[in-house]
Amino acid sequence: MALDPRILDDLAKKLADAVPSGLRDLKSDAERNFRAVLQAAFAKLELVTREEFDVQSAVLARTRERLEELAARLQELESALQGGDADHKK
Repeated sequence: MALDPRILDDLAKKLADAVPSGLRDLKSDAERNFRAVLQAAFAKLELVTREEFDVQSAVLARTRERLEELAARLQELESALQGGDADHKK
């Protein structure tokens, strides 16, 4: 997943702004380092975008519906088969 670079930039800037004022000279270096560390950490998390999540949720919902339809149909067929066996036993 490609994380929005603006989110990383924002987070890196906030972290750099939290650096004490005596170390402000290192701010741009710190910001770049924070960004690299954050990017590596987020890459390891294997995150997905909201769009990808929504697509997979829709696929799962359709799969569940189809499974329920098939389970109901199987139940009907089993009932019909058992009913047919009862007719043959008479």
